[in-house]
Amino acid sequence: MDRDSSSYNVRAVERAMLILSSFDGEHGEWGVSEIAQATGLHKATAHRILMTLFNGGYLDRTAGGDKFRLGLRLVELGLGALRGLDFRRVAFPYMQQLVERFQEICTLAIFDEGQMLYVEVVHSEHSLTIAARVGRHLPVHCTASGQVALAFLPAEVADPLMDVPLTAYTEKTITSPERLREKLEEVRRRGYALTEEEFEAGICAISAPVRDIDGQGIAAMSIPFPVSRFRPERIPEIAQALIEAAKAVSAHVPARTVR
Repeated sequence: MDRDSSSYNVRAVERAMLILSSFDGEHGEWGVSEIAQATGLHKATAHRILMTLFNGGYLDRTAGGDKFRLGLRLVELGLGALRGLDFRRVAFPYMQQLVERFQEICTLAIFDEGQMLYVEVVHSEHSLTIAARVGRHLPVHCTASGQVALAFLPAEVADPLMDVPLTAYTEKTITSPERLREKLEEVRRRGYALTEEEFEAGICAISAPVRDIDGQGIAAMSIPFPVSRFRPERIPEIAQALIEAAKAVSAHVPARTVR
């Protein structure tokens, strides 16, 4: 459903969300002073909110007791949210088949507030594989899953994401909105996206869209792989397998308001 006007927001809740959002893969543990500095909150205010979240199980203390980290209550809520994604369960066996066939990992990501969020990852048995984990966010402009999402999202959602400075992650990242739009036209034409070291050096990826009942691309099924195992002649085969698997999953996706 659409989000209500921010005039309905409760300031204390906004501050609590701000604090929770500051915990990420780069900053997994924070002290009160660090949180206050990172969020711009007064130290006493930050401390009160941190203790409230701690008492509710949303935060835990580290062994030394001087820092906080995300609590298990958030894990429970996150798993509940994932269970609500019915198409994730549908996608899993298709992803397993793709891994068995191509011996590379397969990921499923959803479009989430301007980024791609991994909601499922099936790993391969290769010793050299891609670092992907459920819960990780990826940029949209330079990943195969993100470009698939941009290509099949409504223009009013996708266009603003390309009208801002595009971060260069490698020397191959597309930072020109015009060039990116040209590539998205190509993605729409052939039905899949291919990126070669645009987000991470040494990593290529192929991705196909999972669409809802209205045809909106709200998720992407992808196979990333190291450049050392990149075989251009296999792109059509992998892409077609992804397109077919994603299309099968799409049949189980209801209409979803993108955000």
